[in-house]
Amino acid sequence: MTPDAHLPDSPGGADARPEPTAGDIRRWRKYLADERAEGAIYGALASRRQGEEREILLGLATAEKRHEEHWANLLGEHASKTVQPSLRRTMLRFMAKNFGSVFVLALAQRAEGASPYEDDDDATAQMAADELVHEEVVRGLATRGRNRLSGNFRAAVFGANDGLVSNLALVMGIGATGVSSALVLFSGIAGLLAGALSMAAGEYVSVRSQRELLTASQPTQVTLVAAPDLDLQSNELVLVYRARGMSREAAEHRAAERMGKYSCDCDPSLSLNPEVPAEETADEHEALGSAFGASSSSFCFFASGALIPILPYIFGLSGLPAVIVSLVLVGIALMATGGVVGLLSGASPAKRGLRQLAIGLGAAGVTYVLGLLFGGSVAG
Repeated sequence: MTPDAHLPDSPGGADARPEPTAGDIRRWRKYLADERAEGAIYGALASRRQGEEREILLGLATAEKRHEEHWANLLGEHASKTVQPSLRRTMLRFMAKNFGSVFVLALAQRAEGASPYEDDDDATAQMAADELVHEEVVRGLATRGRNRLSGNFRAAVFGANDGLVSNLALVMGIGATGVSSALVLFSGIAGLLAGALSMAAGEYVSVRSQRELLTASQPTQVTLVAAPDLDLQSNELVLVYRARGMSREAAEHRAAERMGKYSCDCDPSLSLNPEVPAEETADEHEALGSAFGASSSSFCFFASGALIPILPYIFGLSGLPAVIVSLVLVGIALMATGGVVGLLSGASPAKRGLRQLAIGLGAAGVTYVLGLLFGGSVAG
């Protein structure tokens, strides 16, 4: 690849390109720093992966190197002075080097989707297209990571959020009635224990039931036992495989295989319908996690979330100061859990965090108003 391979075309050739302005140089230096940072991010992630995922990440790092060369060629002698990449890429590079998790991929996906190259005449059309493709590649890798997260992690995240919202609403409602701080604290502790136990029991039953349903749906090997005694001309074996998702042709091939007509799976293309992969049941079992693990995670994280609203009362605060501190602490925690949910779903962490905050404070506001009305009616 020649040094000028990525230079944008100009009517008068490379020599006719006007001298870059100070604004051009600043922008190109920023692009160069960002490309170097992105290459470092993918390289760091690749060092923590093996096999196919490692190759994909190294391929992305190579592509970012090409983009880096483009901006370096444009800058020429001005490329010697380096600048800091964007704050987002700086944080991603740090996280990739020290943690290397699905969250980094989710954030990198959003960074690729926010590329300015499509609207910048100094970037080639190929570079803009590269960034769009990179977003899809990183999305696929992030999806793999999300799928590997067990049901225990899901139970932990949502358990913490439920604990925050439910106990904050309880504490606000009880506190607004004008009762003593001790009663508010005891009510909060009771809500913590009741909610955590309820969540744990519900999660255990839910996951256990789902696993039992999946197990009941998993195909058995009865066809191997019954095959020798079936009528070759009209048998139900083809119906068994069609019921499992195979096409008629694939089912007939597999039935003949089981009857001994073929000694091996001679035509791998005649397998299960792609929409119903053979590994689906195993993957779903893995995604669910264990019933005990999900139950334990749900209990612990609900309890940890429900503990936050009552911390001010535990440390002796009362009245309005306790309410304000409780709201601030829960608001921070809601933003954090909402951000995590946003990352897991591939959405904006900030938007999901604000949504969780609005829902949590909205629920607390409703119970607080009810507590004020109830307290006023009792006083009257």
